[in-house]
Amino acid sequence: MTVRQIRVFGDPVLKTVSDPIAEGADVSGLIEDLVDTVQLPGRAGVAAPQIGVNQRAFSYNVDGDIGYIINPVLVSVSGEPELLDEGCLSVPGLYFPRLRYPEATVTGIDLHGNPIEIAGSGLMAQALQHEMDHLEGKLYIDGLDKETKREAMRQIRESDWF
Repeated sequence: MTVRQIRVFGDPVLKTVSDPIAEGADVSGLIEDLVDTVQLPGRAGVAAPQIGVNQRAFSYNVDGDIGYIINPVLVSVSGEPELLDEGCLSVPGLYFPRLRYPEATVTGIDLHGNPIEIAGSGLMAQALQHEMDHLEGKLYIDGLDKETKREAMRQIRESDWF
């Protein structure tokens, strides 16, 4: 089992749009590391950039459902956006209210090139949107309202990990 270190706010890989994974590329090691890393308690998802890899893949761990997706595309979100407390392994220990859609669907492929679809509501929808943001070089704090983001940045600057 290889649990990889999580990159934190300030690391340039977290602000970089991830590259697609080439068809037929052997990324089994990356996927194994993503799945191993997301299985630790309190983790709903881990995107490849969070472990320092600039590729489009993430793992998830929601309500005992553990999996991964390669080259995901957010195909739909629905419902009225809700203000939810959100945190991130790359912004450790800090949680802020963030608008997220209550339902989301992502499509992509598995390690064998087979198409897969992940759809969910509640925490799964939030995790799907959050991990897709990582692949676009965005952190959840980027979507906070102006005043909340100002407070988030203050707390980040004062944190012992920054």
